[in-house]
Amino acid sequence: MSEHTHMPEGGGNKGVALLIAILALMLAFAEMGVKYGEREAVAHNLEASNLWAFFQAKTVRRTTVQVAAEQMETQLPLATDPSVRAAMEKRIADWKSTADRYDSEPSTGEGRQQLVERAKQAEEKRDHERARNELFEIASALVQIGIVLASAMIITGIAALAWAAGGLGGISFIVMLCAMLKPEVLHLVLH
Repeated sequence: MSEHTHMPEGGGNKGVALLIAILALMLAFAEMGVKYGEREAVAHNLEASNLWAFFQAKTVRRTTVQVAAEQMETQLPLATDPSVRAAMEKRIADWKSTADRYDSEPSTGEGRQQLVERAKQAEEKRDHERARNELFEIASALVQIGIVLASAMIITGIAALAWAAGGLGGISFIVMLCAMLKPEVLHLVLH
């Protein structure tokens, strides 16, 4: 007696063919998830990078204006003409106001503080999409292995291969659900 359970000739192959078709459909969805996740992660990474570059530019501008104001403040005592002194004081006040605006500009969302917040949000979205992408890649690999096992069952007639293929398909389905609903949870478990 054989130690493996064999499927009867003919009839079992239709069921396995249907299993392969379902797994292939799942593979298509998993690959769509991979591509979407990759595209979104790159887009959010680019957004974060641009926002950090903007933040750095604002920091340089702010520092330049602050240094100019400080330099003029050191020269202020040397101004003997009241109109020159008043012009210098106005310029210093304008530069300080500009430096403050570069630091926080809630109306436009382009102050340094707002840029930091926006960049961090873009990074969070990027990380979310990376976690989603990784799970879709795992699901894709599981489905591909399932297809190979189901195909091997047709050749060998070993029923356990079909059960293993179906099990991998089920696990893949759960992983895809996690990827769509809450990828961070399973991502943390895997790392």
